Amino acid sequence: MTAPRPRSSKRLKHSASDGPARRFAIVGAGMAGIACARTLAQAGHSVTVFEKAPHSGGRTAALDSPFGSFDTGAQYFTVRDARFQQALDTVPGLCRAWSATTIRVLDAAGRVATATRTPGEAHWVAAPTMDALVQAWAQPLQADNRLHTHTAVTRIERDPMRTTAWQLHCETLGGDTHLHGGFDAVLLTQPAPLSQALLLQSGVTPPWGDAMAGIDIAPCWTLMLAFAHAVHPGLTTLGPQWNAARSTHHRIAWLARESSKPGRKQIERWTVQASPAWSLEHLNDDAARVQGKLIKAFTEVTGIRATPTHAELRRWRFAQTQKPLGQSFLWDAATGLGACGDWCLGHRLEDAFVSGLELALAAA
Repeated sequence: MTAPRPRSSKRLKHSASDGPARRFAIVGAGMAGIACARTLAQAGHSVTVFEKAPHSGGRTAALDSPFGSFDTGAQYFTVRDARFQQALDTVPGLCRAWSATTIRVLDAAGRVATATRTPGEAHWVAAPTMDALVQAWAQPLQADNRLHTHTAVTRIERDPMRTTAWQLHCETLGGDTHLHGGFDAVLLTQPAPLSQALLLQSGVTPPWGDAMAGIDIAPCWTLMLAFAHAVHPGLTTLGPQWNAARSTHHRIAWLARESSKPGRKQIERWTVQASPAWSLEHLNDDAARVQGKLIKAFTEVTGIRATPTHAELRRWRFAQTQKPLGQSFLWDAATGLGACGDWCLGHRLEDAFVSGLELALAAA
């Protein structure tokens, strides 16, 4: 990947003249949270990240199966900001161009209506799975015991030992509770509705709290299918001869042949993402019913009528931003409270990176 010329905006360098290093608590270890954490840590501040999932990665989460991996969330990313490219250059070889740069747009009957390609813009994936990028950037934090996974933050409040500081009530996977205190600032990097809920149950109202009210993030039902018999001699793929498509089918918005991505097993695998409207309409439906309907739609769109060897379903409650905040982050220096995420700018993975980076620049 050839790096564009980096922006010459301010660089984070902490020195004694800047005052003492500060302690930051970051809630969420997705792209925004880790981008924010690594920037603050590189500036010499103390950072502790709390993540309720087993691993860092957020919407880049991957699912393993006996037939190979599936990228259950973000399918690829583009690089438009020089600072994102500069960060990617710190992990050379981890990300590779995907041959699905040309995205087919299908009509409701599954026919290719158009094939579009953004001139000069590659589609990139991390290998062996999409979450490898965030996890690589998170590794120094993890090695320093600054990343606490399986840890849900249930409440934030002022620290009675130092009333200008914050403390976090946390619950681990086994149900144990822990208290972490002495933080100068708390940065929320979860989806906006989750950050709103945490603030509400904590009885904390930052000055920017009302700004999150208009943000709209759609859910997404995601179906993962494997066809092990497609690796027989003389047969390498099933169905269409394209690797990724957007669809106008009322149930399906996106399809990708996972096995076409660099660094993946060659067993035929597909990830199918339902449309925002259909996902919302069927948000609380029985999972087996949703899976059956999406498999039927997948057959209609691709023409693949073989019975999958493996089928699995995931529901993303907050998946794709429909109405963003319109600015890159929220921050109040007086209270030491901030928030960021892709929802600030849009729904692209790079939006999450830029949001986390710029909150760190503001808060440091």
